[in-house]
Amino acid sequence: MYRSCMFCQKPLGSNEVIETFPVGRRLAFDASRGRLWVVCRKCERWNLSPLEERWEAVEDCERIFRGTKVRVSTENIGLARHPEGLTLVRIGEPLRPEFAAWRYGDQFGRRRRRQIIYGTGAVVVIGGIATGAFAAGVISGAMLGQSGNLVNLWVNARTRVKLRPDGGGVIKLKRPDLLNTRLLPSDDESDFKIQIRKGGTALAWYDGAEARRFAGAIMPHINSMGGNRQTVRQAVERIETAGHPERFLAEIGSSDRFQASEGAPISKVPKPTKLALEMALHEEQERRALEGELWRLEQAWKEAEEIAEIADNLLMPEGAEDFIREHGMNQDGEKSRRDPA
Repeated sequence: MYRSCMFCQKPLGSNEVIETFPVGRRLAFDASRGRLWVVCRKCERWNLSPLEERWEAVEDCERIFRGTKVRVSTENIGLARHPEGLTLVRIGEPLRPEFAAWRYGDQFGRRRRRQIIYGTGAVVVIGGIATGAFAAGVISGAMLGQSGNLVNLWVNARTRVKLRPDGGGVIKLKRPDLLNTRLLPSDDESDFKIQIRKGGTALAWYDGAEARRFAGAIMPHINSMGGNRQTVRQAVERIETAGHPERFLAEIGSSDRFQASEGAPISKVPKPTKLALEMALHEEQERRALEGELWRLEQAWKEAEEIAEIADNLLMPEGAEDFIREHGMNQDGEKSRRDPA
């Protein structure tokens, strides 16, 4: 059972309400499709739970949701908070735009409020230190006036993302590096590729799955300020206009903004487009996870079939299988008819 966010690696927390799934402080579920997500309270990303752990948990979520006072509800989405502190998000059969707007509106809204609080706190703390140093005669009034720049220096000096290229090694990127990430259509124009820059120097272009993986790690930091409801709805509309998240990702490189020979910084495109890019990357990552589950299901079925066949053969006398094959016996033990040679 996963206990850390697959996106930011922070602990997902625990609950004492869902006995079959005691992970997470906010759970989102879709009973009709058998989906269960743990919403990370740190980065607000949705972690799809492993298939084998969700069936009973989804039923428990539905039962507890119905017995809990609903705080917010629309025709297709409900939000309830259990007295223990667990938040349950119930997904019905919403139109995709409504689901996406609600899901990402919640995520980006919280991110926006958090950044405002953190930014204000950093200014207060560093400003207080600078004021104290000024009072003690350590720094001059001119230096005190530059305390706002200390905040920017502190923010820009931290490593925000660590990328691991397929060829090996680790690329550590700070905020200025992330803001300089460039996007360009792939060589066959069926997707996009991105250029990673460090300290103003271009490192390399990455395309295909590697480009999407890197973009998925970078976009939450470029979109660190989140967005309000209107901006999120505009982002959802961009994906809906394309028809599908995959199509949006395939077409974004063809946008006029990225047609320059060296592409264009992703941070410079309109905010709804940046949010839409993060949404589409997240949904495609989730889709691939689901496809992986289907593959594992098929593998498990094949293994179960092999085990069943072995078990059946153990109950048959030696040579019975050859006899059946030779005499054309069918599965019901009857001799099958053969066309004359």
